[in-house]
Amino acid sequence: MAVREPTDVKNLDQYGNDLLPWSRARDALVEHPAGVGVPYFLGTSTPDGRTHAAGVGAIWIADVLYVVSGPGTRKSRELEANPACTVAASLPGIDLVFEGDARRERDPEVLERVAGRYRDLGWPVQAEGDAFTAPFTAPSGGPPPWSLYRIDYHTVFGVGSADPNGATRWRFT
Repeated sequence: MAVREPTDVKNLDQYGNDLLPWSRARDALVEHPAGVGVPYFLGTSTPDGRTHAAGVGAIWIADVLYVVSGPGTRKSRELEANPACTVAASLPGIDLVFEGDARRERDPEVLERVAGRYRDLGWPVQAEGDAFTAPFTAPSGGPPPWSLYRIDYHTVFGVGSADPNGATRWRFT
């Protein structure tokens, strides 16, 4: 898979810092999947416009952000009704917010590749059918099976929380 690069970059920093390179965000995502001390939060909205945020298991593989959610959870029901969402993470050195749409991933090869990465990180998940199963998940994850969502992001905001500081918006087409 080709490396995805932003098509538009804007410096949002009010203190004169340089643009943050997209490579900094990408490297942080590779090095810091969701886990203890590295929370990722999915933002969704209800049909009447109320917002909701919940922690999710998130992972970055080949320039794609994936999140896991149980089909009976509020966040999954909201994604099925309206795929527009945000994913936010406070990673070492950089805070990121993704804006885009969530798409349920059902491809067996993708499910197995993502499950393999989660297993490498210590979650004994298996791809079964078009979802994941495992002996356990997050306390609020609901019972298996769990759905995998691909976040088709179009905009990412980054704020450096360590030197070099800065604030940047990256847009993707």
